[in-house]
Amino acid sequence: MANRHRGDVAVRLAGRAWTLRLTLGALAEIEAGLAATSLADLGARFAQELRARDLIVIFAAAARGGGAEVDDREVAGMVTAGDLPVLAEAIARLLVEGFGEGPPPVPRGRLR
Repeated sequence: MANRHRGDVAVRLAGRAWTLRLTLGALAEIEAGLAATSLADLGARFAQELRARDLIVIFAAAARGGGAEVDDREVAGMVTAGDLPVLAEAIARLLVEGFGEGPPPVPRGRLR
């Protein structure tokens, strides 16, 4: 079940209810999956545009953060072109819940 206090986003996609959550582990998976060098790098990427692969990586990692057992390949196979508006809107809400209205903040210090 989605908990807005944790930044959860509930979405119904491919006939299933999902809870998306940006845990630290999910963020680390997203960094690795998108070959980002830091959280600031992710923020810059999110501020520009999202590619299909980005949507798969973000959704799958956030779904695992929300407790689902799903892999990137499964997400890629279940989402159709007709699902893209729902998927994109859910990811946009997730990023706003996790990082606020703008792109993720640039961390200070040596956080990498």
